[in-house]
Formats: sequence, C-alpha cells, structure tokens
Amino acid sequence: MKPRLAEQGIDLEVNTRTDSSLANEQVSTGELDANFFQHEPYLKSIIAERGFDLANAGNIHVEPIGAYSEKHPSVEAIPANAIIAIPNDATNEYRALVILEKAGFITLKKGTDVYQTTVANTVDTYVKPVTLRELDSALILRVRQDFDVYITNTNKVLEAGIDTTKVLFREGKDSPYANIIATKTSRVRDPAITALVSALRSEEVWTFIESKYKGAVIPAF
Repeated sequence: MKPRLAEQGIDLEVNTRTDSSLANEQVSTGELDANFFQHEPYLKSIIAERGFDLANAGNIHVEPIGAYSEKHPSVEAIPANAIIAIPNDATNEYRALVILEKAGFITLKKGTDVYQTTVANTVDTYVKPVTLRELDSALILRVRQDFDVYITNTNKVLEAGIDTTKVLFREGKDSPYANIIATKTSRVRDPAITALVSALRSEEVWTFIESKYKGAVIPAF
C-alpha cells in the first residue's frame, strides 16, 4: 500500500500502538492525520463525550462479533434451555443481542439505547427457550466450556487460536460496526485521506482479507 500511495506523492507513516486512548485527540489536534482502530458508533460516542470535530472518512472492514460453541456443531443442534454467554459491555452486548435476534432466538424492544444495553431492558421476547448470561468479555473465552454457546469478538477468537470457520452465526458486511478511517471533518475529502481510503479499499486488500481471515474479518467495501 505504501508504494501505491508513494506514486501519488503521499508518504505514509504508520504508528502502531497498543493503547488507542489518545488516538482521537491526536487526530483532533492535528498530531495525527487519521486513525484506524474504531467503528463509527464508538467514534460518535467519543464525539458526544469530548466534542472532537471528527468524521468517518470510509468503512474498511468488519471484525464481526459471532457465536461459537464447544458443545454443539450447528445452530440446529443448540438444545432448548441452552445457556448463552454474551459480553456485558454496552456496545458489544447490543451487537450480541442483534445477532441473536437475526438467528431467531429473541426479539428486541424498539428504540433501545445501544449504550445502555442490558438483557433486562433490551430483550422483548424469547422466541426460543434460552438463558442469556452477561459476562465480562475478557472472561468469556476462559469459561466457554461452561456454556452451550458463547458470543465474542473476532479479534479475541483469533488471539485464542480458535478456528473461526466453526462459527455458528455472526455479523455480516452490513454491520454498522465496521472499522473506519477517522479524520478531522474538514479533511474527509482531503486528497491524501481519500487516497488512503481508496488504497485500503483496493482489490489487493480485499483479496488479502478474504484469503487470510476466511470470513473472520470481512471487507466492508
């Protein structure tokens, strides 16, 4: 990608970090031109909290939340009264409930605040008899054998070395939680930013994501 951008006179410098807590502030102050670590709902929550003048310059990929099982090989094999572990942090709990609804296990109440989600205030009806257990996302994989189904994020599944092709169901490319390029609102159409987004949405990147992750990460373009 760097050579592609260099041909356009753009020198791409990538700063990799494990702590992204300052990344939006650094883009807002101009220390960084853009960042690539978050989805748009998270960005909007940070904008509301901190007042940053930032915007989504383009969706790149989805790291889908998905349902897995150590006990059952398919959705059809999940028994009545199954116990399902879901993450209890606001954004990921809502994502988990949405895919459970799409898979036919529950229905959700209308107008739910996605940042104030709990099973109690969000689930309307249980279409199938299941029990949902809200757990810290860091704990779910450690105790996954205790549940019929567990729902967690792709990055955690990959880090744990779990076969992501064994997923029962998960988000698709239409997920609103695609990872994005975020930049200052005034720079969304800046030629350097649009060139970066275009490079990340290239056929080369699409092929790389598809071949390396085999559905565990999904191009969102």
